[in-house]
Amino acid sequence: MSTDMNLEKKKSHPYQFYLWGGLGSIVMMFAGLTSAYIVKKSQANWLDFDLPNIFLVSTGVILLSSFTIQMAVKKFKEQNENQYRGFLAITAIFGILFIVLQIQGFMQLEANSIALTGARSNSAASFLFVITGLHLLHVIGGVIALIVVNLKAFSAKTDKNNDLPVKLISSYWHFVDILWVYLFVFLYWVG
Repeated sequence: MSTDMNLEKKKSHPYQFYLWGGLGSIVMMFAGLTSAYIVKKSQANWLDFDLPNIFLVSTGVILLSSFTIQMAVKKFKEQNENQYRGFLAITAIFGILFIVLQIQGFMQLEANSIALTGARSNSAASFLFVITGLHLLHVIGGVIALIVVNLKAFSAKTDKNNDLPVKLISSYWHFVDILWVYLFVFLYWVG
């Protein structure tokens, strides 16, 4: 009987499987986009420009958020609800700050006459906008999930021993962090 219970605990929840499947799809999408970026970059009308420094700042913010989400997981395991909720909230705040910094980066590009969309845009700027914009949508989804999980942590109906939401949001958040670091390095050195 004990062996059956251990096997049951080691099995992944279907939601974890769905998450990993979704993350795999996202990896394939960004692999395709970055591959197309490399191919398109070899064309004669490609516009070379530097990324605004604010993207480096946003990278630091999202790396800090990876630390805070991990602290939230740790505090959940220690059953320290107040600190768990606090670290979830800080992670969401860092996510919102990342979004704001990215938008400011887009505005800086536009202020430097690098149109991201429209008739005066160049494919280089448009690729940057699509790639970073899609990542930004995933971060927005993560922030929404963080807020929902945090609100549920205040509910008396929530099972305080169910670590599945914490595992899922942590995995997703680490993924968008790692994805941004990859994209930033890619756009900084290849772009």
